[in-house]
Amino acid sequence: MFDFDVVAGETVRDVLSGKRAEVLGIVGNAYRSHEAGESVNPDSYFLRFPEKPDSRIIALPAYLGADVQLAGIKWIASFPKNTEAGNPRASAVLILNDYETGYPVACLEAANISAARTAASAAVAASALRPGGFAGTRIAIVGGGVIARNICDYLHAAGCAPDAYLVHDLHQESGQALVEHLRTTQQRAASFTDDLGTALEAETVVFATTALEPYVTTPFKPGQVVLNVSLRDLAPEVVLAAENIFDDVDHCLKANTSPHLAEQLTGSRDFVTGTLAGVLNGDVSVAADRPVIFSPFGLGVLDLAVGAFVLQQAREAGTAIAIPHFFGETRRW
Repeated sequence: MFDFDVVAGETVRDVLSGKRAEVLGIVGNAYRSHEAGESVNPDSYFLRFPEKPDSRIIALPAYLGADVQLAGIKWIASFPKNTEAGNPRASAVLILNDYETGYPVACLEAANISAARTAASAAVAASALRPGGFAGTRIAIVGGGVIARNICDYLHAAGCAPDAYLVHDLHQESGQALVEHLRTTQQRAASFTDDLGTALEAETVVFATTALEPYVTTPFKPGQVVLNVSLRDLAPEVVLAAENIFDDVDHCLKANTSPHLAEQLTGSRDFVTGTLAGVLNGDVSVAADRPVIFSPFGLGVLDLAVGAFVLQQAREAGTAIAIPHFFGETRRW
């Protein structure tokens, strides 16, 4: 009951890099459990700073039942200016709590967990929303950072095999680095384009940027699949012209995301098609004569599911670090 482990970032990375197929299944199952009401996923809490409007630290509390039976909270910082020094934008920790006693059982480095669950959710959506596969198509990645790299890795693990990748980033060095990563790890054609419009013509478009407000104003075409991972790139008119799939409707329609702006513009949620879990369960279908946009707000239950798996793997491998006497009192009297 009073055991407490720390799982360091290197261990987290090692576990996840060799288990992407398993993570894809874990994320899909977590979505289904959430849809079935086997979770508690309150609103995220945003800590913002008046003198740093682009920076924030977010608390994501959650509980996931089913075969996880853990509560917990991810505390994740996003400081975009870190990238100017060559450092990752995001850092995070995940605390896992035993559901029976409430006692915390572990602290995990969670930037890697967060990136993995985000990327896996995008790959699960890509597979579900383009069931005919990716042969003869291109995937465009808008944004060339850590999340974009992870999305590409998970698309590959999910069997999403396009003929070619296009990468667009305002920072050409980052975009070229992602191109080289794709060529090296997937042995697939990949090229950089400094023209956003060219990237937006691809059959599948992935947004993984740090944009704070919309800049894409032209609607997509029927048959295009858009993974709206960074949530704020699209003007509301673009959202309204598409089929819209969410990880969780209530969560996504807030904090001035592109879908939230669409709701504010129209005063309704008529543009909502359904959830990804609904698609996975066969309860939701999308029209073939419109583009499809998947907008994931990012659910804490996904962090719990992936974090629980990482903790189990680390304990079994002996790479979790036990902290003796972590709790100062272990008896009431």
